[in-house]
Amino acid sequence: MSKIRKYMISSTPFGAFKYDFKDETEAYEKSKVVIMGVPYDGTVSFQSGARTGPDSVLSVSPNLEHYDKELGNIFETGIFTAGTVDIANIHVNPEAVMNRVYDVSKSYVSDDKFLVTMGGEHSITQGVVRAYKENYEKLSVLQLDAHHDLMEEYGGSRYSHASVAKRLIDIGCSLTQFGIRVTSEDEHAFINKHNQGLSIFYAKDIYDNDQWHEEAIDSLSDNVYITIDLDGLDPSIMPSTGTPVPGGLDWYGTMNFLRKVYKKRNVVGLDVMELKPIPGNEAPNFLAADLIYKNIGFLKNYR
Repeated sequence: MSKIRKYMISSTPFGAFKYDFKDETEAYEKSKVVIMGVPYDGTVSFQSGARTGPDSVLSVSPNLEHYDKELGNIFETGIFTAGTVDIANIHVNPEAVMNRVYDVSKSYVSDDKFLVTMGGEHSITQGVVRAYKENYEKLSVLQLDAHHDLMEEYGGSRYSHASVAKRLIDIGCSLTQFGIRVTSEDEHAFINKHNQGLSIFYAKDIYDNDQWHEEAIDSLSDNVYITIDLDGLDPSIMPSTGTPVPGGLDWYGTMNFLRKVYKKRNVVGLDVMELKPIPGNEAPNFLAADLIYKNIGFLKNYR
């Protein structure tokens, strides 16, 4: 932890949980989960503002109820808030940002922590997954998203939020996407040619049923990283994204599926991306915090 401290900025802790650790070192060592924010939205193509997402989640998280009827006292698994990654001097260089995210993530992954990364834009995921891929030769990425993010490049950058899924395929991850409802012509052509290690479940086919769950889980390897772009949820419950798209998934359907994934696969890490807070509307910020806490609960109870 000490070797990456220079890249981290202290933040509000995630939650207001009752721990009795004597110091930060003990808190880190006894925590299974590490929370990290990355306040970056340097390649956004519509509405900026996701860089404030991590702080918004952290600011509402003390209001989370510690106890969950299904999952018990989730916090007992140990949740350590590392803070936010300092990118102030490199934010205009997407490649440098991804490399810093990788460096920081690698330290936590090497310590066998379940890293929860809060964005920030979706491009950040490639830095985190790159660190996990070094630890897990066969790694599947499960992606909730309104968009494929399979562009070779976008806006002149291979590190764009619209290219993140393509970068994950490039490093050898298999990819399962669900909630998709926007496809570009270039992505359609790529999907038609790339039929190995890529499984897609479109929102129009899955929004009102669970018949696809087993097929989706079967497409995943034993080790799974989950990346959640909040625009995968319907704007009626998640309006606070840079690119809201109608026809998204609901809360209970999404939770029911993710619960099964934790039960049947070894989920190794999680990120929640693309929260663009709306001033005066804290409900989406709280949803993001609760989404993170629920996933930690699934980890605690079912992994």
